[in-house]
Amino acid sequence: MTNTYSKSRQQAEAAFGSLQAAFFAKNNAAEELESVAQARDAKTARLREARLAKEEADRISVTSTLLAKRSKAS
Repeated sequence: MTNTYSKSRQQAEAAFGSLQAAFFAKNNAAEELESVAQARDAKTARLREARLAKEEADRISVTSTLLAKRSKAS
């Protein structure tokens, strides 16, 4: 079934199509930026957790070393 539309209808359809394409492209870009931001935040949280765990382990290690030295010196 072939539909033949008037020239003004064809122009309107083309204009609407380009407007709709731009709208969806904008939404996709916003979703992509949000996805990147969420990934960055998750990575930052993982790195922070790892850093804090390492600092705690270092603190415990230094404390146990100092306690061992004190008990030897006593």
